[in-house]
Amino acid sequence: MPEWRPSSRVRRLATGGGAPDGHRGCDMTEATAGTTGRPVWVDLSSADPAGSRAFYAALFGWEVEVSPDPRYGGYAMAKVGGKDVAGIGPAQPGAPTAWALYLGTPDAEGLGRRVAAAGGTVVMPAFAVGDIGRMAVFQDPTGAFISAWQPNPMPANAMPGFGGGGPGTYGWAELNARGLDRATPFYEAVFGWTHRTSDIGNGQQYTEFQARGESIAGAMEMNPMVPGEVPSYWMVYFAVDDVDASFAKALDAGAREMLAPRDFPGGRFAIVGDPQGAVFGLLKMAAQ
Repeated sequence: MPEWRPSSRVRRLATGGGAPDGHRGCDMTEATAGTTGRPVWVDLSSADPAGSRAFYAALFGWEVEVSPDPRYGGYAMAKVGGKDVAGIGPAQPGAPTAWALYLGTPDAEGLGRRVAAAGGTVVMPAFAVGDIGRMAVFQDPTGAFISAWQPNPMPANAMPGFGGGGPGTYGWAELNARGLDRATPFYEAVFGWTHRTSDIGNGQQYTEFQARGESIAGAMEMNPMVPGEVPSYWMVYFAVDDVDASFAKALDAGAREMLAPRDFPGGRFAIVGDPQGAVFGLLKMAAQ
């Protein structure tokens, strides 16, 4: 993945803008202590937001609503069944199209201090996002970008639409790292995660990051066949009913094949690059 740069929306928010009026009180604010250190949001910074909105709406059936407030430069909320599941906004001019992963925190400033102490980089210190919360952007010691979301207190359930496991919603996140041995202790120190590792063949191992005994994200050492200019990155997977059908649908809509559908012990997955260049995964977990 190319170098991350904050989207136009992030830059506007960081310089004092509030949340779009149409999104005040949206599901993004509905996080609780149970989401601390866990994935709570994903959004796409796109060089062609209109093209991205059309592609993902067709692929996942998202209903995408663009904020009418010009301060936010066309940031849109994608919904499934009326629940917010992802954001799509414009990237800075010349910046690549890429998905970003957000982890929940009750204290974004304190998290930034832990990131720095553990060898990470604070790319954007915590700042207010209107009256709905605070966000920050970091890099881990391998160079992968990771964002944080601190919601303002609300007596509500945590993100009822996000990560619900239904088709078109967030399904999983996976770190591809150049130096996983440096990334693992960083995430454990900063977020309190633990990990377990399993052999997946061909001399490769897969790491599962866990929070309170539950697997919440994965990690692998970057394949040596990947070009050297590709830095460490987090990849987002979306849940689908049929990986093969969704893969074919994505290719028909202009996506490019990165990894054809294949089985793994937990189900079936594929990886594609969207027409604007962002890489993401398609995931169907096996029935438990």
